[in-house]
Amino acid sequence: MTEPNVPASPDVERNAGQPQPVIEPENLEPLYANFVRVAGLPEELVLDFGLNPQPFGASPLPVKVSQRMVMNYYTAKRLWMALGAFLQRHEQTFGGIEIDVAKRVIPNPTAKK
Repeated sequence: MTEPNVPASPDVERNAGQPQPVIEPENLEPLYANFVRVAGLPEELVLDFGLNPQPFGASPLPVKVSQRMVMNYYTAKRLWMALGAFLQRHEQTFGGIEIDVAKRVIPNPTAKK
């Protein structure tokens, strides 16, 4: 579905190039997720976010999905590009981010095998 061709208002033309102010609602609740499941349909992308109570190895507990975000592929690509740029800056400043948990874990020399 395409958006209708609506002419820009004079305010939009006058403010072109300036960032759009973001207004956050008073009841905005932050979300923490250490799990995401991605699914797609021809028109949209579906991201399910949740909290994995045992993120290391197989867990007998199911992951409870708490939030679902649905977006079109154009928005998904803009999000992907923005996240990539942000992560690149973060790694340039603080070093690489290792996503393999086994490589991040520091072995405990006193632990019994």
